[in-house]
Amino acid sequence: MAAANLKALVLAAGRGERMRPLTDVTPKPLLPVHGKPMIEWHLDALARDGVRDVVINSAWLEDQFPAALGDGTRFGLTSITYSMEGRDHGGALETAGGIAKALPLLGECFWVVSGDIVIPDFVFDAALAADFAAGTDDALIWLVPNPDFNAAGDFRLEGDRVHREGGPRPLTYANIALVRRRLVESVTPGAHAKLNQFLFDAATAGRLAGRMLSGPWHNLGTPAQLAALNDARTR
Repeated sequence: MAAANLKALVLAAGRGERMRPLTDVTPKPLLPVHGKPMIEWHLDALARDGVRDVVINSAWLEDQFPAALGDGTRFGLTSITYSMEGRDHGGALETAGGIAKALPLLGECFWVVSGDIVIPDFVFDAALAADFAAGTDDALIWLVPNPDFNAAGDFRLEGDRVHREGGPRPLTYANIALVRRRLVESVTPGAHAKLNQFLFDAATAGRLAGRMLSGPWHNLGTPAQLAALNDARTR
């Protein structure tokens, strides 16, 4: 059996504007990739890698998530808890705002992954998570070469240290991270806040670690991109 792992937060609150009209009736993370909702690929991987408790934040069409995913037991999880931003705040709180709202449901350190990316080879490594929890960094983030939609980039990586200033920024945050709660603890629950600035500040303070993501990474933005991935050969 896999070793015990940290809790995980799967971010699933966004509207998915560029994925319309599909997202007019279905939340983006529930759109199918190779025969099952893309968020379920994460849930299966998290359970496989020893995560037992998952929090999913939601806003747009949020009642569809518990109806589709239940309490998590069919994935091998102990629980799924839903952090409902639509019900409690009238809409999505942005990334850092969503994490801050969910903090009471999470531990001191936890995984964060966007529910609308496809990362079939990613391992939510319990030993790596334990090492992070024993350290002092605010976050450990995974990075990819800059995609077309973020050509200016976010960061550069020197060893395992993430930097933003003083040089080119050839890398983009891949929306996968290990996070220490203090990263967003200053955000008032219910406030809107984006995660990027908190990561930038952590990098400036020397408290941001990074790794290159290996394996496929699909940040699906449009119906055409989703269709192309579904038309590709299933691994």
